[in-house]
Amino acid sequence: MAVTGDETETGSTGDMTACQLHKPSSSLPQGVEGASAHSSTKPAADALQKRELRLMKNREAARECRRKKKEYVKCLENRVAVLENQNKTLIEELRALKDIYRHKVE
Repeated sequence: MAVTGDETETGSTGDMTACQLHKPSSSLPQGVEGASAHSSTKPAADALQKRELRLMKNREAARECRRKKKEYVKCLENRVAVLENQNKTLIEELRALKDIYRHKVE
């Protein structure tokens, strides 16, 4: 669970009953208190920015992986077509050689 400036996690299990909301009890003027609260949101903003960057990189990597997979499958399909044609040619050649051999034997 993410901890923001308004909540603290108590306990090591991290379950919902271990989280308590608290109000900052500061005797500082409101402007100063707001500045300290604002500085605590910077790490959260940094974490959010890092998460967004990680997700963006992950999306790009997934897109590249899908592109490479399509290219690989296309290459395999082309290879299958070439090998099928080669097999067909070899079968025809074998048939022709068998016919020639049969005619020589007779």
